[in-house]
Amino acid sequence: MNICVFLSAADLDERYTGPAREFAALIGKGGHTLVWGGSESGLMKVVADGVQDNGGRLVGVSVEFLHTKARKNADEMLITKDLAERKAQLLARSDAIVIMVGGTGTLDEATEILELKKHGLHTKPVVLLNAAGFYDGLKLQLQRMDAEGFLPLPLSNLVFFAENGAAAMAYLEENA
Repeated sequence: MNICVFLSAADLDERYTGPAREFAALIGKGGHTLVWGGSESGLMKVVADGVQDNGGRLVGVSVEFLHTKARKNADEMLITKDLAERKAQLLARSDAIVIMVGGTGTLDEATEILELKKHGLHTKPVVLLNAAGFYDGLKLQLQRMDAEGFLPLPLSNLVFFAENGAAAMAYLEENA
């Protein structure tokens, strides 16, 4: 399975890197491929290292203005002209999507993936890995949108909230 992971390129503490390492090991040990933003820094590096150290493949999709930060030893690295093309390539090359902790870029990617799924433009499973309760606020907001009729399909059909890497992987293996 090609698993796209959206996440931060920032250096983060153990409450975020621990769950990321756990999930990365599951990707690698399961013989899966990580499809990610291609960065060799921060949490992106932690996940790529974990996948590679456990026998998984790496497919990076970087963007021209960040190409100097791209990982050199990925199995495949694509450099896109802009962020829109990058997101399209990440989605096209994946069978499933996992959203880990991140900033505005990760939030942008998450909302675009959910919007595309809402409109039936993809049917891939989407997981929000809620490390250390990072996405509790977003979960609450999405539940409110669901309850008040803002979503054309049930929230449970749109996204799965996982509290740890094992729950995320189990969901993907059942739904991809």
